[in-house]
Amino acid sequence: MKVLALLAIATLLLVLGVMRSGRYLVVNRPERSDVIVVLAGDHNDLRYWRGLELLREGYGRQMLVDAPADRIYGRSYAEYAADFVNHTSGDNSSQISICTVTNDSTVQEADDIRRCLAQVRPAPRTALVVTSDFHTRRALSIVTSRLGQYQWSVAATTDTTIFGNPWWKNREWAKICVYEWEKLIWWKLFESWRR
Repeated sequence: MKVLALLAIATLLLVLGVMRSGRYLVVNRPERSDVIVVLAGDHNDLRYWRGLELLREGYGRQMLVDAPADRIYGRSYAEYAADFVNHTSGDNSSQISICTVTNDSTVQEADDIRRCLAQVRPAPRTALVVTSDFHTRRALSIVTSRLGQYQWSVAATTDTTIFGNPWWKNREWAKICVYEWEKLIWWKLFESWRR
């Protein structure tokens, strides 16, 4: 009888943990910072728009928009991003710079961010990273670990076409949740302690 009760409790805890696993991925605690860093990998330009909103609300003096150096139709994504910023940022255009990134993973992207932050004047001490909501916990952990000379906070961008809660109600959301958990576990177990 005791074994059955313990098994029922363990099963209930497991089910509750799985149900809340999508919420665990999301951290949304933006703090006023010297610079806002919008990570590459945007979907529907929502990360950029969230970063611009935070810039206009005074969460940063400057904003870096990460954009890949990869080329398509004769131009790099970074060049397309620069044009987009010039056409959409209005009075804030002088506060926004493109940070060309050559790496595809967030861990590797941190090296490119380091280079771009070193060029910001005055030199920043605090930074706010903007990324997709499901990516916030891992991204914050990565930049805090790899770029520890800055004090980091994070702002979540919501895009219900790719992720939402409860995550199991939509096939795409479920895929993103499982994939992000794989990346988070890999980061924590194998990459976070390596330099």
